[in-house]
Amino acid sequence: MNRRVFITLIGGAAAPSLLWPLAARGQSKPVIGFLNFTSPDGFTERLRGFRQGLKETGYIEGENVAIEYRWAENETDRLPALAAELVNRQVAVIAAPTTVAALAARTATATIPIVFMSPEDPVRQGLVASLARPGGNLTGINVFTGEVTAKRLELLREIVPKAARIAVLVNPKNPSAEMTLRDVEPAAHAMGLQIQTFNASTSREINETFATFVRERPDAIFVSIDPFLNSRRAQLVNLAARHAIPATFSNRDFVEIGGLMSYGANLVDTIRQVGVYTGRILRGAKPAELPVVQASKFELVINAETARMLGLTLPPTLLSVADEVIE
Repeated sequence: MNRRVFITLIGGAAAPSLLWPLAARGQSKPVIGFLNFTSPDGFTERLRGFRQGLKETGYIEGENVAIEYRWAENETDRLPALAAELVNRQVAVIAAPTTVAALAARTATATIPIVFMSPEDPVRQGLVASLARPGGNLTGINVFTGEVTAKRLELLREIVPKAARIAVLVNPKNPSAEMTLRDVEPAAHAMGLQIQTFNASTSREINETFATFVRERPDAIFVSIDPFLNSRRAQLVNLAARHAIPATFSNRDFVEIGGLMSYGANLVDTIRQVGVYTGRILRGAKPAELPVVQASKFELVINAETARMLGLTLPPTLLSVADEVIE
């Protein structure tokens, strides 16, 4: 189906007055630190997007730029040490495509530029002073998740019109969990939906939560955007299918392996923007003056086969607005 999506950048060209750190100037090529909460498994497409963004600004890994990768393997406690490693390595800029990684990098350095990708309001998170003028050593991309929460609930209601009780699954170890609930509660109330919050930060807790679902039988599940939950997408999708509970997710990764539906930012394109900003900083732009990019490229993806297995009829109006329907 035709896509009706676009991305908008805020602000114009950045001032070319900031050079990378002194330690990097004498090197044959600048070094980027890439700090991520997850593992490289399943991140191939997003890394390709990041490298594409670098290429758009004239940088190609292995030719005129090097990248030092640090992966926390879904263990938040490892991030501070990994961030410190990159600081000690004196990288020119740190790309941190998750909020928890950005917060760890911010704690580790107040001078090395950091480019983040955050699904929450980066001002509320304390990452930047304002969207238009970040004001410090951080800037990046806001994937605008809070503002699309109501839309995700509306789309779920269209697929499951009789839904009244929604289970909201969050990772309590993620600082964004509270903000997710702050967004979802008023949206659910406005739609007359009852919600119940469930916490899971380990694979075992996910299993225990679904055991509770079997007893309480919510009408549907709303899975919050979270790096850990994304890393456990196969487990979540399989459990939802096994217990025949409709679920909505924040990105297409879930739907491609059998999840019912997702609505959210196109993460490959968003991380491409992280690459673009990283390249612009290498060329001299000041993160304090680079406005936070607001992603406006969103996609609705539906798995028609899963809908049939759940006994759900997909409304033609919904199919007509879907960016992709997986048969």
